Amino acid sequence: MRVLFQDSWLIAVEKPPGLLSQPGLGVDQQDSLIGRLQFVDPELRLVHRLDRDTSGLLLLARGAESLRRFSMLFSARRVRKLYLAVVVGRMNRNAGTISFPMARLQKNPPLYGKNPQGKDSRSQWRVRSCHSKGSTLWLWPLTGRSHQLRAHLASVGHPILGDPIYGKEVFFERMYLHATALSFRHPFTGQRLRLRSRAPFIPAQEN
Repeated sequence: MRVLFQDSWLIAVEKPPGLLSQPGLGVDQQDSLIGRLQFVDPELRLVHRLDRDTSGLLLLARGAESLRRFSMLFSARRVRKLYLAVVVGRMNRNAGTISFPMARLQKNPPLYGKNPQGKDSRSQWRVRSCHSKGSTLWLWPLTGRSHQLRAHLASVGHPILGDPIYGKEVFFERMYLHATALSFRHPFTGQRLRLRSRAPFIPAQEN
């Protein structure tokens, strides 16, 4: 995996699709990004997670105090997150917001969706382009629920291509969802960081 940024407190890496952020419960779920990186640097800790099938930017902190400070940024929603996705079909307008109370509807496989007793979930989207596969969207999750973007897009009839849980297009080689940018103020240096990762399913000249 590629390292995109690092300093004394933080490392930003590019997670490939198909790799867990952290180990699961099964014996076949022990290989993970954090496990591989801790083999080299035991002080590293995950600040946040990406789903197994999502690729892109992932932050890890060096040590307990770094983890505490960077985790606070996410908890306070002071991290601006941007994703790219390719979805089935064409959106009926150029931009919008998807919002509803969300909870887990089933355990295995984990499935999330609308539930009146669930937690608030909000995502903004904007069409980047339309093509033969469907639509490429910019996505801004305003809250951080499990499977949020995947469940939101499926709820409006435009699941992400290759999504094995929420989608119907099962013949794609991967899920077309990529964490492409993170923006936040560094809690130790005060520097405004803008980290970017190129989506592998978008031509290089268009990223």
